[in-house]
Amino acid sequence: MPAKEKKPSLVRRFFSALGPGVITGAADDDPSGIATYSIAGAQHGLTLLWTALITWPLMAFVQMMCARIGMVSGRGLAGAMHHKYPRPLILVAAVALFAANSINVGADLSGMSDAAEMLTHINSHFFVIFFGVGISVATIWFRYHQIATILKWLALVLFAYVITGFIVHPDWRMVAHAAFIPTWPKSHDQWGMLVAILGTTISPYLFFWQASQEVEEDKAKGRRMLYRRFGATPVEIITRKIDVDVGTFFSNLVMFFIILTTALTLHRHGITHIETSKDAAQALSPLAGKFAGTLFTLGIVGVGLLAIPTLTGSAAYALAETFAWREGLDQRFRGARPFYLVIVVSTLIGIAIDFLKVNPVRALYWTAVINGLLAPFLLLGIIFVALDRKLMKQQPSSIPSVIVVSLATLLMFGAAIGMFIF
Repeated sequence: MPAKEKKPSLVRRFFSALGPGVITGAADDDPSGIATYSIAGAQHGLTLLWTALITWPLMAFVQMMCARIGMVSGRGLAGAMHHKYPRPLILVAAVALFAANSINVGADLSGMSDAAEMLTHINSHFFVIFFGVGISVATIWFRYHQIATILKWLALVLFAYVITGFIVHPDWRMVAHAAFIPTWPKSHDQWGMLVAILGTTISPYLFFWQASQEVEEDKAKGRRMLYRRFGATPVEIITRKIDVDVGTFFSNLVMFFIILTTALTLHRHGITHIETSKDAAQALSPLAGKFAGTLFTLGIVGVGLLAIPTLTGSAAYALAETFAWREGLDQRFRGARPFYLVIVVSTLIGIAIDFLKVNPVRALYWTAVINGLLAPFLLLGIIFVALDRKLMKQQPSSIPSVIVVSLATLLMFGAAIGMFIF
């Protein structure tokens, strides 16, 4: 009589469920995001700490809606939208995404390279080329399941910011008051920072990456033909919901601790002129200790390695689905040249931005402008796709999720308007 197969433990099943949602959530805390949260803490103290709690459910519902589109329609986001909207409209969105992501890659490479220079005292330009070329080669060389595994483990780097938050010994009663009792922005600077936090947390490139990862997950299970990817079982949807909830919670937890750390060190000591993550790391060391400063710096490099493939990959998926190119990180370079060339060109633009000495803060401003204008319109498009019963194979998104994503859309429209006002 064959031995009874041992049922996996609850812990093992929980960790096996983690994947695309965790990667997407962790990628949201890229070096440019770290810079934004550091500036928020340094300039405004704990005033905007509550935003980490508010943005979590909004981000979770948005990403789950994108995940559901990929799981149920069997297509990436641009591919699904192509069946509902004219191609020129999707092309404008894909090109805007490519432009914003390439600028963001440049800012992230600069942040990573500056951090590496602080750790090694080797010129940052060397690291810009090293990281840029290394990440592109790895993205082309490794297959999807290998890349997904690497990115999932890289997400652990973000714990550096949680640890740093405890090292500064916060007064938890004061922290709880700032987190759970929101204070309305009182100045133009605070309103502008609120706009930046929303734009950094709910980003268009994450929408495309999440949906495309679901397609890659199905292909990895052998569902290579489109019709075999139609629909999703209740267990698959619940599993992904857990994954997305954990990933977005983790992302916002890191955001919480970055604002907390910089508020209790930099802001408290009157150091408010912070423009980059490097500035934050340099100022942090003498105030919170060398260990905390080193952890903060290592985190910048780690999250850059995680975020850049997500930025270049999401643009490649969007353009490939728009032009019906063969696409996917499961493909060899020879079989998907245009797809991989988008990744290479986006990275080269990022490298060029650093060598041309483009101000990273100015570059991120223009990224915020593009994303701020693109995100609310994309969210509107996503909602209509998610409600289309035919396209969603009779598995449309639920009314509560549509309500929450609609609220996020209204906030993003407000952020887009606020961007020009402030």
